[in-house]
Amino acid sequence: MPPSPPKPRRARRLPDLQALQAFVSVCDSGSMALAAQQLGLSASAISQAIKSLEADVELPLLDREVRPARPTHAGRALRERATGLLAQARSMVDQVRASARHEHTQLHLGCVDSFAATVGPRLIRAMSGQAQQILMWSGLTPTLTEQLRGRELDFAICTDSAIDDPRIAQRLLFSESWVAVFPKAHKVKPLRTARGLSDLPGELPLIRYSQRSVIGQQIERFLRHVGVNAPRGYEFDATDPLLSLVASGLGWALSTPLCLWQSRQYLDDVVVIPIPATRLGQRHFFLLSREDEWAGLDEHIARITRDVIRQDTAPAIRLCMPALPPDALSCPDEETP
Repeated sequence: MPPSPPKPRRARRLPDLQALQAFVSVCDSGSMALAAQQLGLSASAISQAIKSLEADVELPLLDREVRPARPTHAGRALRERATGLLAQARSMVDQVRASARHEHTQLHLGCVDSFAATVGPRLIRAMSGQAQQILMWSGLTPTLTEQLRGRELDFAICTDSAIDDPRIAQRLLFSESWVAVFPKAHKVKPLRTARGLSDLPGELPLIRYSQRSVIGQQIERFLRHVGVNAPRGYEFDATDPLLSLVASGLGWALSTPLCLWQSRQYLDDVVVIPIPATRLGQRHFFLLSREDEWAGLDEHIARITRDVIRQDTAPAIRLCMPALPPDALSCPDEETP
């Protein structure tokens, strides 16, 4: 008969660090009562911790026949080694806390495309001292959100705050208003109210963002809100093909200042019409991150982003699209959560 396979060895139980701390405290103070007082525990909890250690090493650690109890030979050996181990454990905790605050080896940042292509490069440049390597991914909000949940991303900058996960913190970064975009040859007048939007296109079809994207879904809600009922025609996930069709005179579209800035090579061939403010007249950008995991780095990213918007992006957009009102791209006060 073939020999029986060897039985797997039972994993040896490792001593608990708190039990080691209790044992060292008893050895140093010479009293379970004093050790309990120092550690904020009961004397019975100290006694139980030491009995647990004795079971782990299978040796007596205290000579209880003398008063006060003194460490045995095995106990002295354990005390010497446990003191160094506890010091290393404390150092490890301090190093992890320091790393969480300051030493980010690699950060994974996900952004929607319009943000990644416009604000993203300046944000990365401003954050260059925060990590040895920053990886930026771009994509649609639903994909970025799932990547954040799966820890493929450390942070995500998205345009939807409806994240049903209490572990994920959300910070409003900035907001931008919807704008209408028409071919340059199309005669349009300024809008007095958002509901007047239905009168501007004439026979031009509406060119949409696809319903796979959050911006497409948000624009559909806005159109219903202002009473615009436009038949479905061309649909795109990205602004470049959408705006190229508008510039070619094939239709009109709703978009945002940031999207138009991303595809600004078409701006000379279109007319941008601001839309008067309504309840659903904006899209908002949020920073998503795991709650209490980054020791203030999320707040730092939010502050840098708002600075880039105020000092760089918004002035450039206003210069290129002077018809836009001052609040077409706006940041909240820093106190806003």
